[in-house]
Amino acid sequence: MKTTRHATYNLNYHIVWLPEYRQSVLVNEVADRVRDILHEIADDKGVEILDLTVQPDHVHLFVSSPPKNEPALLANWFKGISSRKYNHRYADHNGEKIGWARGYYAGTAGHVSSETVENYIQQHKEGDS
Repeated sequence: MKTTRHATYNLNYHIVWLPEYRQSVLVNEVADRVRDILHEIADDKGVEILDLTVQPDHVHLFVSSPPKNEPALLANWFKGISSRKYNHRYADHNGEKIGWARGYYAGTAGHVSSETVENYIQQHKEGDS
């Protein structure tokens, strides 16, 4: 359980999104840069990344957030800020920008089912090797 000044909570969200046109662009240093930026965003916004997998054609983010942050806001933060930061920092170096497809998946996971989501993400990580 986590607490804020006015709430005790255990809110975990699984958010998945894709690059534009589901292109397999999230590889090697691009994937590393995206991971780093997502961690920066989490730190800036006061949310905790429980697990993160950057696949070539999609991102799985499992995050714990205070109740004031609705899932749509979290998805918009991570997608919007990450593409702006990536493009500002790196697009000039390699000429390629990161853009995300319009939609996303968001699911909730409480205390028990969070293990299931973490296992699912870990299975995808093992497929990366």
